[in-house]
Amino acid sequence: MKNIKQQFLTGERALFQSADLKIEDCVFADGESPLKESHHIDIEQSIFRWKYPLWYCQNIKVMNSTLLETARSGIWYTNHIEISDSIIEAPKTFRRASDIHLNNVDMPIALESFWNCQNITLKNVTARGDYFAMNSENIVISGLNLTGNYCFDGCKNIEIHDSKLISKDAFWNCENVIVYDSIIIGEYLAWNTKNITFINCTIESLQGLCYIENLKMVNCKLINTTLAFEYCSHVDAHIVSHVDSIMNPVSGTIQVQSIGELILDEKKIDPSKVDVIVEQPTITKEVLTECVCS
Repeated sequence: MKNIKQQFLTGERALFQSADLKIEDCVFADGESPLKESHHIDIEQSIFRWKYPLWYCQNIKVMNSTLLETARSGIWYTNHIEISDSIIEAPKTFRRASDIHLNNVDMPIALESFWNCQNITLKNVTARGDYFAMNSENIVISGLNLTGNYCFDGCKNIEIHDSKLISKDAFWNCENVIVYDSIIIGEYLAWNTKNITFINCTIESLQGLCYIENLKMVNCKLINTTLAFEYCSHVDAHIVSHVDSIMNPVSGTIQVQSIGELILDEKKIDPSKVDVIVEQPTITKEVLTECVCS
């Protein structure tokens, strides 16, 4: 493997179609697509300053390196890439890429990152930006701290552990999602999604968890959550907290510690198909009500 060390590289396609390189302590300055169509590249302690650094690449390892904001749209159409202990400041990173592994990575401007990607593994990643991971699939995550609205829209096959998501409209239009031991804060959670499970999670959401088919919740808390479960079918939810209000679930069982308001509108759903179990109805000052709304 050839070694390139402490070089200041400029100009378009500076190392175009390279193979079997170890790049150390280098700066890729002005010039688009410096490593386009390269394969089997190890990159350590290097800096990318310009656009499209790793397009159409194969078998890339990046360690202790930085993609600055101006290295936007940096990793598209690339397969098998590992990035560790690095900063990706650039927005729109990762499009139509696959076999992506990130460990200890900070993404402070992660706007529109991970679009239409497959086979993603994220461990100890911090990201800030809207539209994170749209239309991607086969995602395994541990220790993600994400701030940004509309994350995981249209995704399939997601597994998340020990994470915190501050995101309006998270998990819309998804299929096959399971979230463990995490905190989710944001409005309108998981609308129009099929097969989603939350285990040991804390959720704060205005009108969250609506229009879902096959919703399962195990040992979860719903804090400051109103108008939940509207038009959800096949619900199996065990909530270990007070719920402010539940509105028109279609079918299933919802077990809560206590409830502020239960709305079952016979003009919109069949209340006989819904079983709402209140464990401690006396701990709230509000009265459990079943009402027909106009």
